[in-house]
Amino acid sequence: MTHIIPAIDLQNGQAVRLYKGDYDQKTIYSDKPEELAARFEAMGVEYLHLVDLDGAKAGTTANLATIRKIKQATNLKIELGGGIRDLETLKLYLDDVKLTRVILGTAALKNPDFLKAALAKYGAEKIVVGVDIKDGKVATSGWLETSSTPYLNFLHELEAIGVTTTVITDISKDGTLTGPNFALYDEIACETKLNFVVSGGVKDASDIKQAQKSDFYGIIVGKAYYEGKIDLESVFK
Repeated sequence: MTHIIPAIDLQNGQAVRLYKGDYDQKTIYSDKPEELAARFEAMGVEYLHLVDLDGAKAGTTANLATIRKIKQATNLKIELGGGIRDLETLKLYLDDVKLTRVILGTAALKNPDFLKAALAKYGAEKIVVGVDIKDGKVATSGWLETSSTPYLNFLHELEAIGVTTTVITDISKDGTLTGPNFALYDEIACETKLNFVVSGGVKDASDIKQAQKSDFYGIIVGKAYYEGKIDLESVFK
């Protein structure tokens, strides 16, 4: 079963979307993300993908108050990425806020010992790794930096460490409504045993169907919903 996961990207307490990860090209969709999350739940959504954009950029818990509001307003299974770079922050989100799972990005690449410690403490069900790809390499720090690490090398390293689930984003597709890079995801499915969530570029319901046909673990829907390209209610009926 392929999980259909709506995304809410948070900046300054608002639900926004960036274009290709550019912080200067953003659209504000809601001043009350918790109401947006409640609407998703009413449609039949099970999982919600949250990104703390401020946190990703600065390594902070900038949108903690908003994340708490979303958690309190719904019974959704929430995954959160952005700015989680130490065990203290991990503990805050998993033990205090009680999110379902967290997504490590920059920290997983730059500090593998932290990733190993997180997996040892919380298990692979609660620790997901976000792999953001730019020109075939892994990007970090809210996509502001690109490493020299080829993405397949990194995915194989993650498997060896014990990671089971990843969120994989092709940055060149994100926010473009041009369809995901399915050739990339087919390659990853062939080369690894990882569960992965397709992220970036979803344009309409046909992309969801393609992910389901390939039996990928999940697919994130963001801009396509906000711009009226996908009727999520009909998808879940």
